[in-house]
Amino acid sequence: MAIKLIHILGLILARSPEVFSRAMAVAFGDLLYFLPTKRRRSLLSNLHHCFPEKTEAERREIGRTSCRRTVEMALFVLVSPHYSLEQLLERFTLDPDFERTIDQNAENPEPAIIVVPHLCLMESLTLLPALSKTVPQVGTIYRPLKQAPLEDWVLRTRQRFGMRLLSRKEGFAEAIQMAREKKAVTILFDQNAGNIGALSTFMGRVCSSTELPGMLAARFKARVGAVWTERTGFWRGVIRLEELSKVRESVDGIFMANDWLEKKLRTDTGFQNDWLWLHDRWRTQDQWDRRLQLKHRRNSLEDELYWRGWDKIPKGTRIWVRLPNWLGDVIMAMPLLRAIRQGRPDAEITLLARKQFKPLLEAFPVGDRLITLPDKGSAGERAFFKGLALEYPDTQILLTNSFRGDREAKRIGAPQRFGILRKGKPRPFLTHHWELPTDFDEATVHQTELWRQFLAEFGLNKKPDFAPFKADELGGDFKVPAGGRQTIGLICGTENEPAKRWPVEQWRALIEQFPEEHFTLFGTKNDRAITDQVAESFASQSVLNRAGETNLIEYASELLSCRVLVTNDTGGMHLANALGVPVIVVFGPTNPIRTGPCFDGPKVLLQPPGCAPTGGGDISQVTPEKVAEALRELLKEAPTNA
Repeated sequence: MAIKLIHILGLILARSPEVFSRAMAVAFGDLLYFLPTKRRRSLLSNLHHCFPEKTEAERREIGRTSCRRTVEMALFVLVSPHYSLEQLLERFTLDPDFERTIDQNAENPEPAIIVVPHLCLMESLTLLPALSKTVPQVGTIYRPLKQAPLEDWVLRTRQRFGMRLLSRKEGFAEAIQMAREKKAVTILFDQNAGNIGALSTFMGRVCSSTELPGMLAARFKARVGAVWTERTGFWRGVIRLEELSKVRESVDGIFMANDWLEKKLRTDTGFQNDWLWLHDRWRTQDQWDRRLQLKHRRNSLEDELYWRGWDKIPKGTRIWVRLPNWLGDVIMAMPLLRAIRQGRPDAEITLLARKQFKPLLEAFPVGDRLITLPDKGSAGERAFFKGLALEYPDTQILLTNSFRGDREAKRIGAPQRFGILRKGKPRPFLTHHWELPTDFDEATVHQTELWRQFLAEFGLNKKPDFAPFKADELGGDFKVPAGGRQTIGLICGTENEPAKRWPVEQWRALIEQFPEEHFTLFGTKNDRAITDQVAESFASQSVLNRAGETNLIEYASELLSCRVLVTNDTGGMHLANALGVPVIVVFGPTNPIRTGPCFDGPKVLLQPPGCAPTGGGDISQVTPEKVAEALRELLKEAPTNA
C-alpha cells in the first residue's frame, strides 16, 4: 500500500505544473520550520553552534531555507522515477572540469573514492553514469531499508541509469572488488556514524565520522574527490567535483573530508542553505547516561589534533551548571566541576550563579563562562531567560533543588536537564534525574559524594579533584597578599543560624592564650557587631578587625595571609580550605560529615564533648583550651608563604 501511495503521489506531481511542487516545498518547508518541535530546536541549535558569529536573524533565514530545500529533496525522490532520462538531463548537467577529470582518468585508470555531502539535491547523483560516456562503473554504498517493498523500490529507482547500489550489510566486499578493479565507489560521508565511526570533530564539535572512505582510499591508493550538486534552481543543478589529496592513513580521509565540508559551509551560502540542518550530526556523545564522559570504541581525536596542528579539542559541547545559592556549597561544587572538565574536555562549561559570586567564580578556573542570574521578580527577568534560550545549551546540570531553579532551566530549554529526585519532591521540569536511593542516608555522606553519585548516573567517571587551588592558578581580581602568611585568621560570625556561632567570650579567651601572635578577624558587614565585641580592648597591633571591610574577592585574597584560620561552620571556612589554608572548624548543631571542609588541606574539626558525629551539639561546649591545643599543633607545621 505504501509503495502504491508513493507511486501515485510521485506520478501526480510529475504530471502537474512545476509551480505546484514549488509551492508545496515552500508551504511544507515553512510548516516544518515554524512548528515548535524538538526537530526545530535541533535545527536552530545546530546553526547557532556552527555560526555563532551570525545574527539570530541570519541563522533563522538559513534554517528556513534549509527546511524548504529538505522538502524539495523529498519531493524530488518521489518525482524523479517518473521523469525520463531526457527530462532529467534538461535539469542536471555535468561541470566541464568534472568531465575532463573523468576523461583523464579513463586514459590512465585509477580507483576513485567519491565522498558525497548531505545536500538537498544529492539524489541527482544517480545520473552520473548517464551524464558521461567515460565515467567508470560507479558503486554507491547505502543503508538498506527493513521493509522489502520499499527496499525494492529504492533499488529499482536509483539503479536505472547504471549506478550500482551496495548494501552496507552485504556490499562491502563488492565495494572492495570495485576499488581493486579501478572503478569508482561513492560514499555518503556521515558525521553521525554511531559506534562504528571514529570520534573526530566537525564544525568545532565532536562527532562520529565514517571511516569507510579513508579505509578504501588508503588501502587502494585511490584518488579521492568530493562530488555534489550545486543547486541552480528548483530541481536543477550542476554536478561538480573537487579533488582532494590522497590519504596515507584511513583517519586522514575522515579529517580531510570533514575539513573540506567545513570550509564549504563556512564560506559558501549555497552549501549553507542546501545542507540538511534538521539532521543532528553530533549525536554520538549525547546519550544521557554517558553525557559526562568522552568515550568511544574508536577515538581519533588525538590523531586529529596532530593532523590539524591544534593544541586542544574545540569546546563545542555546551554544558551549563546551575550552582547552589550558598557560598560554601559553591566551593564544595568545585571538585565536581573539575571532574566534569576532565570527563568532557570538548565541553564549554558555563556556570549560572547568583551575582554576588561573580568575582570569585571569575578568579577560580572551574568554568569557561559565567552567567549571573537576576534577582527573583526583577524587571526583565522573563526577557533574560528568553535570551538564554537563544544560546541553545546542550545539557544543564542543576545542583540546586528548588522549583525556581527547575523553572529557570525549563525556560532556558536545554534538551537535557539533570537533577536529584528525592522522595515526595517531584521535579517535573527535569528531563532526566537520579533518584536518591531509599537507603541513602544523607547525614552520613559528604555533599561532594552525593553529587559524585548523582553525576555518575550521567556518565561521570572521573574522580572529584580535591587538591587546593594554587595562588598562581587564580585570575580575575584575585591578588596574593604581600608578606606571606603572617597572621591567624578568625571567622567569628555566620551568614545564618546563630546556634552555629562560637560565643564571643570564647573567641576572646582564645586570643588571650596567644599574646605574641597577630590575629585578623574576617566576616561580612552583618558579622561586624560580633567582631567588634571580639576585638574590644585588644590593641590593633594584635587584633585587626576586617569584617565588613572587604568584598568577596578581597576576602578570599586576604585569607591567604593566614597561617591558620579558626572558624565557625560557614562559607569562608570552605573558601580558605579551597585555597589550602589550614583550618580549625568549630562545629555544634551542624554536621561535619556532610558539610565539612572537603579539600585536601590541613584541617581539624572540633565538636562538643559527647556530640554525635553528625552534629546536634551545643557549640559553646567546645572550650577555648581545646581550640588552642589544636591551633598550637597546626602552627608548628603552618606555612609562612602564600
